Order: sequence, then C-alpha cells, then structure tokens
Amino acid sequence: MEPKWSTTFCKRVLLTGFTICVVLVSKPASAIDIHADPEVMMQNGTTGILRCTFKSNQVVSSSTSVTWSFQSSQPDNQFFRAPYVIFYFSNGKGFPGQDEFKDRVQFIGDINKRDVSIQLSPAQFSDNGTFFCDVKNPPDVTGTPARTELRVVLKESLPQSNTAVIVGAVCGALLLLILIAVVACVIMRVLYNRHDYEGCTSLESVSSQAPKPRKKVESSLEGSRSTSPSGPLQGPVIYAQLDHSGSKNSFHKMEPVVYADIRKN
Repeated sequence: MEPKWSTTFCKRVLLTGFTICVVLVSKPASAIDIHADPEVMMQNGTTGILRCTFKSNQVVSSSTSVTWSFQSSQPDNQFFRAPYVIFYFSNGKGFPGQDEFKDRVQFIGDINKRDVSIQLSPAQFSDNGTFFCDVKNPPDVTGTPARTELRVVLKESLPQSNTAVIVGAVCGALLLLILIAVVACVIMRVLYNRHDYEGCTSLESVSSQAPKPRKKVESSLEGSRSTSPSGPLQGPVIYAQLDHSGSKNSFHKMEPVVYADIRKN
C-alpha cells in the first residue's frame, strides 16, 4: 500500500508544479490605462487641443490604434444619440471620420511617447459635448476610454488667466528684496561711519587729556622758579651782641651778622 500512495502523491506534486509553470509563462491580456483632461474650455473660433495619453506594458508597434469619438450634448445635433468616430489612427496614419470634423481635426501627438492628442480648429458651438479617446496596444486591448467634456464659449466667459497676477507678484517680491538689501546696506554704512567717528573722538579726547598733567607739572615748576630769587641765596640773619668798649659797663649793641647760606641747586 505504501508504494501506491507515494506514487499518487508524486503525480499530484508534479501536476501542481506544471500548472504553476504554465500560469507563470503564459501572459494574459493586460489592461491599458488611458488618461485625458476631464473638462476643457475653448473660445469660439479659436484653436484648441484635446489631450490624451496612455500607459501600457507592451511596446508600441504598428498595430497600435487610436480612436477618437464624439457625442454632442445638444439634442438637435446629429451626434446626440450615440458617439460617432471623428478620427482614427493606425499604422502611423490618420483617417478622418465624419465630414463635420474632417477638416478640423488634426493628430498632433506622438504615439511612441504614448501621446495621442488631437487639435480642433476652429472650435464651434456645435462641438459642445463629450469626446472619447480609446487606445488599443495589442496585447493590451482591455481598457476604459478616457472622456473629455468640451465647452465652447465666448471670450467673455473664459476664466481669467493668472499669468499677470503671478508675474506681478514675482516682480513685487523682487522689488521688495532689492529694497530690503538697499536699506540694509544704508544701515550698515551708517553704523560703520558712526563707529569710525566715535573712535576718532575717543582718540582726540585721549590725546587732548594726556598732556595736561605734564603742563601742570611744568606750570608748578615754573611757579617755583618764579618765586625763587634769581640772585644768590641769602642765608638767615643772626643777631649777636658785640662789645666795642671792652669794659664791663659798656653799652651792649645788637648788630646783625649775616651768614651766607650756600645751597646747592
């Protein structure tokens, strides 16, 4: 019994492995992603662009095809009931569809860059409706067509562009930066000049105050010199009693005797 059970188990393992290999090797048809602007506004009588791009895991080849369709939003329009093909692209060539768009639709994309946009010129009020963009890139053939709602309006109804506002804001910011830089330079120059001026005044005060003690000393010396006599110095006067008669009853007369006091200068 054991050999039979082991044989059955081995067969199941081999079958499971073979199935997994088949699943991994075989590649089922993958989906393709198509993207377009949800809404576009155009001025009546001007040229507009309907953009459409796609993403695919497969290499773009000559078998890649692009289909643009249109369904009007106006009940009295011939394209109101169902989408109609207005442009078809395949093998590197474009094929116009309905006569209504035959001379007004032009392919401006690059399929190698996965860009399949078209140009509509001139836009008309009858173009109000939904445009569908569908791409097939075998084996990527499964995907939902992208849709764009087109609104053709007068010039007065177009939203104002923010370009002027952006340019004005940028210019204002630049002028503000320049003004701040100029003010900073002026302040720095004023502070630098003030610092130099204070340094000069401090040096002048120091230089003016330094000689003053010397002048005082010189003045004191000059004063002492002026008070001292210019001639020879006279010593102290000493009074002595001199006896001229030599007798005991003689009159004692006081006469001054001057002794010279020799001082060294």
